[in-house]
Amino acid sequence: MARSIEVSAIIPTYNRRELVIRAIETVLAQTRAVEEIIVIDDGSTDGTGHALQARFGDRIRYVWQANAGVSAARNHGMRIAQGRYFALLDSDDEWLPDKTQVQIQWLEARPDYGMVVCDVQRVDRDGAAIDVFHRREVIREDGRVLRYIIHNPALAPASAILRREVFEDVGGFDESLRTAEDIDFHLRIAQRWPIGVVEQPLVRAMRGHDGLSAESSTYDDYVRVVEAAVARARGEVDARELDQALASTYARNARGMIIRGRWGDGWKLARKAWGLAQEGDTRKELLRLAPFAARRAIRQLLPG
Repeated sequence: MARSIEVSAIIPTYNRRELVIRAIETVLAQTRAVEEIIVIDDGSTDGTGHALQARFGDRIRYVWQANAGVSAARNHGMRIAQGRYFALLDSDDEWLPDKTQVQIQWLEARPDYGMVVCDVQRVDRDGAAIDVFHRREVIREDGRVLRYIIHNPALAPASAILRREVFEDVGGFDESLRTAEDIDFHLRIAQRWPIGVVEQPLVRAMRGHDGLSAESSTYDDYVRVVEAAVARARGEVDARELDQALASTYARNARGMIIRGRWGDGWKLARKAWGLAQEGDTRKELLRLAPFAARRAIRQLLPG
């Protein structure tokens, strides 16, 4: 009799041979066994396939595809996954041993919920702790959480476990987005499904290394995704909350654009933020933007 597959781990990777080995090891070390481990190799050229075959053999399902981006790789993995639950893991992140046990128990006790996320321990490239991303700071209560996450839709994919039905309902990650695909996925799920939080750090996520999130276009993608989510949420979420979410999004990304030297784009967003801002904190952030931009400009003009 074929074994029943409850949980499918889906791991996209591209030229991260050593990191993906470490990520897979953390799946195999779970206190609740993961029945299916799918690795989608998005066109690696560093010998990833040979290394994984030698290390893990048939304990994983390895699939190579021509390079199409992380969203296409995640979606490929979810399309072929056989489990009732999909657990996402990027190849530079790690699960702590109790992750699947705790989160699957949480979902099984709440059959109407589509996804559960956990706190995230953020570490540097050497594994040293930076901080903990406490999800409850954004998602104040479990359930229909769109009104909360519209203000800060950050999602570490490795923190999420979702039901198969969620993927079948909302679709996968938007493959047209080069970055911000994770926040778009989070927002689309929140619009249609209840989401919960396990208030434990069950994931280690690496920060501070090269990746797509470091690109300047990230700011444009982020703004575009939130603008689309706000437009969809009109009539479902209070208009003042939506306007404030746009204001804080514009202010946050204006600062990022100025850091990148995109002065015109940054000031355009800042003006839009000022027109929408209702909270004193957002306007204070915008008022601090002028001296910040001046310091950046002077630093660029100084020799050396």
